[in-house]
Amino acid sequence: MGSLFRSETMCLAQLFLQSGTAYECLSALGEKGLVQFRDLNQNVSSFQRKFVGEVKRCEELERILVYLVQEINRADIPLPEGETSPPAPPLKQVLEMQEQLQKLEVELREVTKNKEKLRKNLLELIEYTHMLRVTKTFVKRNVEFEPTYEEFPSLENDSLLDYSCMQRLGAKLGFVSGLINQGKVEAFEKMLWRACKGYTIVSYAELDESLEDPETGEVIKWYVFLISFWGEQIGHKVKKICDCYHCHVYPYPNTAEERREIQEGLNTRIQDLYTVLHKTEDYLRQVLCKAAESVYSRVIQVKKMKAIYHMLNMCSFDVTNKCLIAEVWCPEADLQDLRRALEEGSVRPPSSPLPGTEEKLMELILSEKRK
Repeated sequence: MGSLFRSETMCLAQLFLQSGTAYECLSALGEKGLVQFRDLNQNVSSFQRKFVGEVKRCEELERILVYLVQEINRADIPLPEGETSPPAPPLKQVLEMQEQLQKLEVELREVTKNKEKLRKNLLELIEYTHMLRVTKTFVKRNVEFEPTYEEFPSLENDSLLDYSCMQRLGAKLGFVSGLINQGKVEAFEKMLWRACKGYTIVSYAELDESLEDPETGEVIKWYVFLISFWGEQIGHKVKKICDCYHCHVYPYPNTAEERREIQEGLNTRIQDLYTVLHKTEDYLRQVLCKAAESVYSRVIQVKKMKAIYHMLNMCSFDVTNKCLIAEVWCPEADLQDLRRALEEGSVRPPSSPLPGTEEKLMELILSEKRK
């Protein structure tokens, strides 16, 4: 009952660890949770300590694991959590785990990049089909409507969209068609009028459904536009204005036969892209499901490994640089458990031979018992 109302009797212990088994010893101590390390390198910068390279490697593994978890959550795949906390990985398995994670990251990034590229192409083709469908009604409407051109009385009965009329005027008729965000339509039209001085005919129509932006992925309302202009200089101005307002411009067919061929080709490509995109998504989900089985345990293992190297950076080396010296606070009642944990960590597996010199673990109590 005394331990509930009074602090434990503590002692300051000094540990001498052979460099070959220091990682395993600290791993065993960490699993027990018996000690608190003192920093013996307070005057040394964190970038100049002995195991800074290993800490950076752990941070790189953490970055890869964070990316994997984000991709798994984005795919709505449940993350299985283990019932027990796995220990830090042995040193001989660290490089193998690092290679596996790096290979998995490269594969996932490549597959995800291909998926996004396919998806972007699919959205652009869908936009193109909507543009062809809507602009077809513009052409029919413009054929019925024949405005007059008052500056040229001899041609007052000809349509501005008539190619023969424009050839007699010495100008070349051109078209720019595409899609623009609903919120930019008014400013876009004003800019065209001011920059082109009225030498354009602009037709608009709102799409019935909202489409996803291929660049941002945001679902917004779009307007289809068809700009008729004459003259190369006016055409350059129109194209620059379209780029300024981030319009999605697509080639405009000159004849009805070309429009029909483009529409048939788009339908075929859209069906092929749907098939390839579904297969890519299935493969990506399989890879993520396999990664989700072990990502939870690997996250814990990397965190423990990083904590071990942080503790090793708090230790100092002896004059021979073959032995690590650590100082820890430990409850006096747990000294036997501390010794057993160090003995467990100092035992090497049979597959890993011992160095030439015999490795021994020593403990030295530096201070008297303290409360």
